[in-house]
Amino acid sequence: MKSDTRPVTGSLWRDRDFLIFWCAQTLSVAGDSFALIAVPLLVLNVTGSVAQMGLLTGVSGAASVAAGVFAGVLADRLDRRRLLILCDLIRLVLYVTIPVAWAFGQHVWLLYAVLPMAAAVGMVFQVTYVAAVRGLAGEKRVTEANGMLYATAAAAGILGPTLAGVVTGHLGPTAAITINAASFGLSAAGVLLTRASRYAVETIEPVEPAPNRRPWRELLAGAEFLFRHPVLRTLTVLLSFFIFMTLGLTDIVIYRLKHDLGQADSVVGVVLGIGAAGTMVGSMLVARMRRILGFGPLWIGAQVVSGLAILGLGLARSVWGVAAIMALYLACVSLAGICSMSLRQQVTPSRLLGRVTSAFWTIHFSLGPVGAAALGWATAQYSATTVFVFAGAACLLLALIALVTPVRQRHPEHA
Repeated sequence: MKSDTRPVTGSLWRDRDFLIFWCAQTLSVAGDSFALIAVPLLVLNVTGSVAQMGLLTGVSGAASVAAGVFAGVLADRLDRRRLLILCDLIRLVLYVTIPVAWAFGQHVWLLYAVLPMAAAVGMVFQVTYVAAVRGLAGEKRVTEANGMLYATAAAAGILGPTLAGVVTGHLGPTAAITINAASFGLSAAGVLLTRASRYAVETIEPVEPAPNRRPWRELLAGAEFLFRHPVLRTLTVLLSFFIFMTLGLTDIVIYRLKHDLGQADSVVGVVLGIGAAGTMVGSMLVARMRRILGFGPLWIGAQVVSGLAILGLGLARSVWGVAAIMALYLACVSLAGICSMSLRQQVTPSRLLGRVTSAFWTIHFSLGPVGAAALGWATAQYSATTVFVFAGAACLLLALIALVTPVRQRHPEHA
């Protein structure tokens, strides 16, 4: 499949396809924020168990990891536009089954069936999404595009959790999940309105005859590229341990607000909405800060502050303290995350981008499900404070390790 080889230039604000894609994904993320609140509250309200929350997060994470093995091949070999639309429609159907089934009784087992499937399809969507942004924005504009996407997604995430808390408090968690399902329809419609040519991939690799093609080579191509690149290799290892310590943190924050501080569902939504403001600020600043500081100093600095913020969550004794620290933490996570993703998009050939993204996320999230389940168990056995302090100290250690690796380079994209 051949793409338009002309460079994508000019302002992103005048790019029709990017603007439509941008708006659709912002609405979709606003819907996702409803599920972020509603699903843990649904489990907590029915079972009263933080361990169950962690286990469900872990099972869903494991499904994402499994799907990630194949997601890159799908993103590089299939029509990316159609694949994005298909993933959205499948997730719409999956999430709708929860409120429909709940109308006839509480079925926690259904969450263990539906949410892992939705997470697996979501992984395919995310891998394809990252590859599509490169085509929509162009290599030189990719950091700016990522910043815009994350900033407005975070802006939607400010209002989304607040509304989700209100909806959950008055109508129940299943109403919020219904809104999330509808958001996938909006996302699919947005992608449908963009031009197919902006998603095309130029195939440069020689294509072997079908009988001689080795599927396992397709699956390993992304991992091979990652581990041959010194900066991407180190980032992949460090971030895999980072996700182990942080994938379940939102569940622990919700548990702390509900159990330790005795707050209502609506307050949980407000706190996470304030936290999302940090993501918006970090996303708006990332392109400028990377130009000023360079990749390495910005990434490592953001990791240091993230670790300190997690420590702070263990010491905070008020709702507003938790909210402010969550905003700082998520700002740093967005700075580091956008830098990491943009670097992969810049240095990876377009024909490999899906498989490299898939390989990264498969490896990156491989420890996450175990970590989420472990954090939930540790919180139940000890306390949320103990878990936050341990996780924060571990993240600080990862930042110190990065200082003696190739990650510290200011401009690895030019190497």
